[in-house]
Amino acid sequence: MKRQVIFLFVCILFGGRCNAQELNATVRINHNQIQGTDASIFDNLQQTLQQFLNERQWTYLQFQKNERIICSFNITVTKYDNSSNMFTCKALIQANRPVYNASYNTVIYNNTDNDFNFEFAQFDQINFNEEILDNQLTALIAYYAYLIIGVNLDTFSPMGGEDMLQRCMYLTNNAQNLNFAGWKAFENDRNRFAFINDYLDISMRPFRQLQYDYYRTGLDEMSTNVERGRKNVVIAIENDLKKCHENRPLSLLPQIWTDYKHDELANIFKGKGTQKEKERIYEILFGINASQNISWNKIKQ
Repeated sequence: MKRQVIFLFVCILFGGRCNAQELNATVRINHNQIQGTDASIFDNLQQTLQQFLNERQWTYLQFQKNERIICSFNITVTKYDNSSNMFTCKALIQANRPVYNASYNTVIYNNTDNDFNFEFAQFDQINFNEEILDNQLTALIAYYAYLIIGVNLDTFSPMGGEDMLQRCMYLTNNAQNLNFAGWKAFENDRNRFAFINDYLDISMRPFRQLQYDYYRTGLDEMSTNVERGRKNVVIAIENDLKKCHENRPLSLLPQIWTDYKHDELANIFKGKGTQKEKERIYEILFGINASQNISWNKIKQ
C-alpha cells in the first residue's frame, strides 16, 4: 500500500498517467587524457551506458516521459589499457528534481566517485542481475540508478525511497566480492559503501527527513507562498540538518549536501528573514561546512 501511495503521489503531483522508465540520463565520456586510442571505443561506451540507464526499468514504478529523473554521468577517463580493457576513471554524478509549479530544477544529488573503474570491451552487451553480481560496470550503474531514484522518492514522501535504497544497500553488500575499490566498508569515509550505509543509518534519519522537508515543504511551497516555504526551509535546517550532524559528526553526508546546496541556500536567505534567524542558519551551515563560507556570508547580508 505504501508503494502505491508514493507512486500515486508522484503521478498526481506532475499529472497524467505513468508509463515510462524512471531515468532521463545523459552520459558524457571525457577521454582527452588518453592519446593514441581509437575514439570509437569511448563513443560506444557512452552510447551503451546511456541506453542501459534510460531503457531499463529499474523499479515497479513507471513515469511519464516528462516525469523521468534528469541525471548526468560525467566520466573522465584518466587511464585506459586496451590489452585488458581496463578503464580507470572518476565520475561526477548529478540528479535534479523540478520544483513544483516552477521552471526551476534543483539538485538532489551531486558527488564525485574517484574509483569509477571497470572493464569494458567495444560492443560489449551489458546485462544486470542483482542476485548474481559479477560485473563491475553494471554494478556501478545500478548502484547510482537505485540511489538516485531512492533519493528522489525521499523528496516527495517521508522515507519514500526506502525500497530502492535498501536495494542499493543490498547491491553494495553483494559487490564486496568484486575486485574493485569503492565497495568496501571503512575503505574511506566517502566511497559508495559509506554513502549508502550512512544514508540508511538510523542515527541519520533526520538527514532523510531533510530531503522531504527541504524540497517538498520548502522549495515546492515557495511556488504558492515564498515566505512560508522559506520558513519551512529554516525548520528543515534547524530540525533535520543540524540534528543529523549532531548525531553523527563524522558523517560526510551533511557536508556533501551543503557542497551542492550552498548557492541555493544563499539565494533563499539573502536579504530575507530576521537578522537573528539568518545568524542561526549561518552558524549551523558554517559548523557543518566552513569551506563554503563565501556563500554562508551572503546569508547574513
